Amino acid sequence: MRYLLTLTLLLGLIACANNTNVSEELPTTTKAKSSRWSDPTLILPDNFEAIVVADAVGRARHIAVRDNGDIYIQLQKAKDGKGIAALRDNDGDGRADTLAYFGEHTGTGMEIYKGYLYCSSTTEVFRYPLPEDGALVPDENSRELVVSGFPQQGSHEAKSVTFDNDGQLYVNVGAPSNACMKEARTKGSTGMDPCPQLEWQGGIWQFDAMQTGQTQQANGERFATGLRNCVGIQFNHEGNQLYAMQHGRDQLSYLFPGMYSYEQNAELPSEEFLKVDKGDDFGWPYCYYDHKQGKKVLAPEYGGDGEKQGRCEGIEEPVVAFPGHMAPNDLVFYHNEQYPEKYKEGVFIAFHGSWNRAPLPQKGYFVAFVPMRNGEATGDWEIFVDNIAAETTIEKPKDAKHRPTGLAVGPDGSLYITDSVEGKVWKVRYLG
Repeated sequence: MRYLLTLTLLLGLIACANNTNVSEELPTTTKAKSSRWSDPTLILPDNFEAIVVADAVGRARHIAVRDNGDIYIQLQKAKDGKGIAALRDNDGDGRADTLAYFGEHTGTGMEIYKGYLYCSSTTEVFRYPLPEDGALVPDENSRELVVSGFPQQGSHEAKSVTFDNDGQLYVNVGAPSNACMKEARTKGSTGMDPCPQLEWQGGIWQFDAMQTGQTQQANGERFATGLRNCVGIQFNHEGNQLYAMQHGRDQLSYLFPGMYSYEQNAELPSEEFLKVDKGDDFGWPYCYYDHKQGKKVLAPEYGGDGEKQGRCEGIEEPVVAFPGHMAPNDLVFYHNEQYPEKYKEGVFIAFHGSWNRAPLPQKGYFVAFVPMRNGEATGDWEIFVDNIAAETTIEKPKDAKHRPTGLAVGPDGSLYITDSVEGKVWKVRYLG
């Protein structure tokens, strides 16, 4: 009897095993474990993690990540007498094990293109052949001058760079003023008309990406104009289209107190995410975009009253408009496979934070995301990484412990973010 009972139980177990529903027994995905270098201070969407790649590389600007995972960062201020940081993760845990410095200039632009590391000072664009022998740091003697002759200007000097699919280099040349006033930032002063800064500044210039020894005057072609300053420019290679983030003008309530309140000054003008085609004019300094009215309006220095369009009617408008004075400093499109489907073809934007919302609290200091398909926004923008500043209230930029500046997508599909205060570097990966 005991034998029959045991045999019956055994046969029952075998039958259950043969009829097991695998989808109920085994997980459909395997969730990655959090890294010991995870930063708990950042606020991220569910199932994302921010790994601290490095804590203090220097005042970091733009970043480029090589196919082998090596990281290069242009610095705003020299570190150990050098202007570029190079990082390598030797053991694959996300944390940089090797940190080295090279390069004699500081600046902003940083991009990898056809085996070269392109970088920029405030007046020149350079490139280094990337090492092919496994070395991290390029030979400093191999540096080549690609473009020189950009104006010395004292403000809005960042020479951001990007490349298209046809061998062309694009360089931001910001305008050295707020609104091209006859007396800079002075109450009652009118704007210069035409604005002389638009001849060699206030736009994006195009060059041959592979040619060295070029100058802006002899070889550059003005691709687009009417752009006060676009620290963030990026060519979307999948869509074959140039995009830029424009810093809007300042001081509406200070210069025109009877026309603009503090609240209006804090929100206006919009920070603009722009699709840029050859020959486009985006209206600076004569116009600015008001996202509350949904139109370009005439600047007060040129006879505007906050509502009148005048010559601004028909001027190119943004794909997406953000509240003012958040200082977008970089953008990158996402075409990798690691993140969920909603992020495919979308764009990440680093908002560095500014000063011109005072006396109201400052905003920005986060990385935003705009969903896109076929080059057009498909929904509202959202904050992707928050609390980068690590402060709840920021009265002035120096209150922020960290400020996001550069963005890049690594070969594994993770998003890299740089910080211009201490030089912290994060790698944001999906754990789902």
